[in-house]
Amino acid sequence: MLGLAWRSVALGLILLEVWFSVQVECFPALFDRISRLPGQPKVGFQQYAGYVTVDKRKQRALFYYFAEAEVDPASKPLVLWLNGGPGCSSLGVGAFSENGPFRPSGEVLVKNEYSWNREANMVYLEAPVGVGFSYSADDSSYEAVNDKITARDNLVFLQNWFLKFPQYKNRSLFITGESYAGHYIPQLAELMHQFNKKEKLFNLKGIALGNPVLEFATDFNSRAEFFWSHGLISDSTYKLFTTSCNYSRYVSEYYRGNVSPICSRVMGQVSTETSRFVDKYDVTLDVCISSVLSQSEILTTQVSLI
Repeated sequence: MLGLAWRSVALGLILLEVWFSVQVECFPALFDRISRLPGQPKVGFQQYAGYVTVDKRKQRALFYYFAEAEVDPASKPLVLWLNGGPGCSSLGVGAFSENGPFRPSGEVLVKNEYSWNREANMVYLEAPVGVGFSYSADDSSYEAVNDKITARDNLVFLQNWFLKFPQYKNRSLFITGESYAGHYIPQLAELMHQFNKKEKLFNLKGIALGNPVLEFATDFNSRAEFFWSHGLISDSTYKLFTTSCNYSRYVSEYYRGNVSPICSRVMGQVSTETSRFVDKYDVTLDVCISSVLSQSEILTTQVSLI
């Protein structure tokens, strides 16, 4: 009787293993499914997170977080989000500080009413390797990373991600991001376009670049024109800002740790005139001031500079 019982147990375990193998084969994203994040409110959509290998030889893998659309994900497009930097986390910044489904609030998460997953299935990718949870077992990968390698890794990520989520393979796809993703996104889109000439895989419908870094000198030096055209700096300061020390020169000197006296003087003048009471990212917005008295003191100070 004991032998029969053990055989029954063994048979049961074998059947369970077979069933589990079938489940994993049929639903390869099963291991990546998130039942619930710490402190998360109850939601009706599915979430996944995990690794996708992009280089087996160097054991290089990229981490992703995927939030399906809140309603009817089967009818919604797929959106890949990339933060910039280089080095900014798409998880910590994009997913949990910008357009993801949740925002931290103390020790819990609260729903983000402006989340993009209200209208799309959102994939947040940590790239390149070394950013966030993305890693390589070969340390040389961290030294050699560049835009070309990043674009190639991102392409392989999408190829292998579709193996985990085959139901999204033919879905309308948009690549979106901000800042240095102004480099990542067009380069990835070009690789996808070239790949599709050989094998139609990516149903790429468009790209969206938010506040992108495109070309260093043009991007950075446009700050002078913007400040001046919006009345934030004087004519004389504008002239200094465009002839004596432009912003790209200042940034280069700043990151080398050797800001020249002329650049220090020009930037000091720009900062004084724009002041800390102007939101330089959106000059049409009010900056929160604690009281009417504080507003009065600030305005008095600013008027004295005119």
